Amino acid sequence: YNTGVQGDDWPQWQGPNRDGIWHEQGIIEHIPENGLPILWRVPLGGGYSGPAVTGERLYVADYIKTEGALENNPNNRSLLSGTERVLCFDTTTGKELWKHEYDCPYSISYAAGPRCTPTVHDDRVYALGSEGNFLCLDAKNGKLLWEKDFKKDYDASTPIWGFCGHPLIVDDLVICVVGGEGSVAVAFDRVSGTERWRALTASEQGYCPPTIIESAGIQQLLIWDADNLNSLEPATGRQLWSEPLKPMYGMSIMVPQLGELNGDQVLFASGIGKIGALYSLAKDSPGAQVVWRGGPKNAVYCANSTPFIEKNTIYGCDCQTGMLTAVDLESGDRLWETSVPTSDTDRPAKHGTAFLIRQAPP
Repeated sequence: YNTGVQGDDWPQWQGPNRDGIWHEQGIIEHIPENGLPILWRVPLGGGYSGPAVTGERLYVADYIKTEGALENNPNNRSLLSGTERVLCFDTTTGKELWKHEYDCPYSISYAAGPRCTPTVHDDRVYALGSEGNFLCLDAKNGKLLWEKDFKKDYDASTPIWGFCGHPLIVDDLVICVVGGEGSVAVAFDRVSGTERWRALTASEQGYCPPTIIESAGIQQLLIWDADNLNSLEPATGRQLWSEPLKPMYGMSIMVPQLGELNGDQVLFASGIGKIGALYSLAKDSPGAQVVWRGGPKNAVYCANSTPFIEKNTIYGCDCQTGMLTAVDLESGDRLWETSVPTSDTDRPAKHGTAFLIRQAPP
């Protein structure tokens, strides 16, 4: 769509800093009655990958099904034959510049295609497929530089809803949520693909992307698996602290969110089954302590979209009610809720999927 402004790069899931903040100016406030003019369109296969944009190139992943019946049943795995692809397009014309594809049988629920948005960094594209195929490609021509197979290399089981943890670049590492004994989190050299460290064992690896926070004067890597919210040292994988936080069905999905309360740093995370907590983070050394836990009628329980914290309020889409919900940061009490952004009817949409992107000046 042409909005009359030139956008900045959006090279990975949730933007340049993985914080879901859009630093643009001159944004239109209302969509014209006849819609926005379409500059180009291209056909794609199925999938949940968002586009990653750097310069004049757009990267996206999809799936071309060749055999099998796709069933959107949350409890059943669809058995499909097909091809996963990573594609690159010219952002001005929509011309396909290259594609990399590989055979990939599926045995997951909601098996439309890849879950992860490609991560683009230093002329390389890092793409994680639904069945644990992790690729490093040359961003210019799509040439395969190195690859990993999480199931074969780490004896990881494919989660019922597929591998979902968008790869994270930290200095000279690319960090992934993998699975298997002692390898829920694995760091690879981002150039060579050599494993640098592995850490954590859990009942399941979960679906939450790895994320970096600054706390207690250092960088901390957060890994929320199916059982615990963990903090690791990014360079080594050494565990700094761990707190039990176990959502139903292993559905640790949302990225834990940092905020400030009464001068102290706090961290919020929640999931399906009304599982959620606010933690106070220690100032002098890495650590976390529960401030409050969610209950039946407070907090907001996020699955399909990540909430955000603005001043003393948490804003998020509740996965049970489908409501956009505001929560008092200090008490966990609900301040208000509305279905306006998440449903086009008066009836709330359970598991509503409104995605929250904030706009802020550059």
